[in-house]
Order: sequence, then C-alpha cells, then structure tokens
Amino acid sequence: MHRNNLVMLAAVVVCLVPLAGCQHLVIDRKKLFRPGEVSEIVGFLAGFGTTFAAVPDLLAMLRRRSSEGMNPRMGAILGAFQVLWVYYGLLIASRPVILWNVIAVLINFGTVGAFVYYLHREKQARGAATN
Repeated sequence: MHRNNLVMLAAVVVCLVPLAGCQHLVIDRKKLFRPGEVSEIVGFLAGFGTTFAAVPDLLAMLRRRSSEGMNPRMGAILGAFQVLWVYYGLLIASRPVILWNVIAVLINFGTVGAFVYYLHREKQARGAATN
C-alpha cells in the first residue's frame, strides 16, 4: 500500500475512534431542517469551514515539496487547542464538535509534520551541496 494511502487510512481511523463511544448521540433532524432553527446548520457550516481552513496551505506545501513561506506555529497552536475542543466535545457529548476538531487536529498537526519533514530535507540538501 502506498505511504499516502496508509496515512489517510490512519487519519480516518483516528477520526472515527472517538465517535465509537458516542452511540447515545443523535442528530435532531427536525431541529436541523426546521426553518426557524438555523443554529444547527450554522454550527455545521462553521465547523466545516474552520476545520478545512488550513488545507490549502498544507496542499501548497505538499505540491511544492518545500517548507518555504510556511510557519508551523499557527498549526501547532491551533492543533493543541483543538485537542481541548475534542475533550470539550466529549464532555458535552457533541458528536459534531468532536468530529470536526479531530479532523482539524489531524490537518494542523499534519501541516506541522510536513513542515518539519521538508525543513529537515532542505537542510540536508544544503549540507550536501556545501560538501
């Protein structure tokens, strides 16, 4: 299996593990689609938007295969605090809070990991060029 496929499989498994303990959670479909109740729809869209906001930077770095122009601090800080959001989601038994933030943790820490990987590779290339 290709390494990227293994990484994606691991990411999916990690995202699904916290949801395994949330069998008692149900989505109130009546509330979700009731015209007067937009809070669930807004919450869903907000979670989606904030979760995937870092994806363009991650994809750009992966396409360039370079850490140039990237700063890992934001991803590290967001990822660390999103771990707290996951814990909060578990406390309030909110499947959307848990799901969106587990995905966001993976994306943000993936960005930091890719940055570190490419930075290390670039330093090795510079070291080899000077020898």
